Amino acid sequence: MTQIAYDDTPLIIAGKEYHSRLLVGSGKYRDLEETRLATEASGAEIITVAVRRSNIGQNPDEPNLLDAIPANKYTILPNTAACYTAEDAVRTCRLARELLDGHNLVKLEVLGDEKTLFPDVRQTLKAAEILIKDGFNVMVYTSDDLIIARELESMGCVAVMPLAAPIGSGLGIRNPHNLQFIIDELKVPVLVDAGVGTASDAAVAMELGCDGILMNSAIAAARNPVLMASAMKKAVEAGREAFLAGRMPRKRYASASSPLEGLVA
Repeated sequence: MTQIAYDDTPLIIAGKEYHSRLLVGSGKYRDLEETRLATEASGAEIITVAVRRSNIGQNPDEPNLLDAIPANKYTILPNTAACYTAEDAVRTCRLARELLDGHNLVKLEVLGDEKTLFPDVRQTLKAAEILIKDGFNVMVYTSDDLIIARELESMGCVAVMPLAAPIGSGLGIRNPHNLQFIIDELKVPVLVDAGVGTASDAAVAMELGCDGILMNSAIAAARNPVLMASAMKKAVEAGREAFLAGRMPRKRYASASSPLEGLVA
């Protein structure tokens, strides 16, 4: 099968190159074996771990998530899920760094509402400032607000991760225009975080020009998580290729696929 050659730049986060633009979570699976199989099928290299909900060594008598997603095979991305204050988020990141032998790459999320799981932007900014000064490389979950995204970038966050829809909702890309503003202006990687429900959602986000996508529920809550993980891998790749290829212009009227000149009468 002939491979189509095209130029692309690698995804670079905190100075490290990644081949996959799909990042996946490690929660909500039936067991660690399903976690392992779905992660492998996704092709992801960066795996998020909710430090406050998962055992990564703090409970030695319980199954360790890192047995399914070993740190020598994946980049583990501790996240601050279930934190509602800057102080809790900072404390969680410091615990993760201790458990992971000085690991500094973290995903910051500070929630402001239990029903929508929307971010508390003020607390997020506060936590990001503390963590960056403390030597962390911060990937940050935020609203799809260009002004806040700019501020997070200027503070030194290594990636900005606007939501596409509420966490775990599966509603898809609800406001592509806001995402496009952020993608067009920021220099650091922009990754959609939250809202993807199926493969077509992932492709749409990548076609907009997102540098990558983080998802968990869309895979783990599928009837067949391993198969969905494989589908998401392909969708992210297809969306990226479509973005690089450049879509045809939208037109108001039809345009024949074959030229009209030279028709036989």
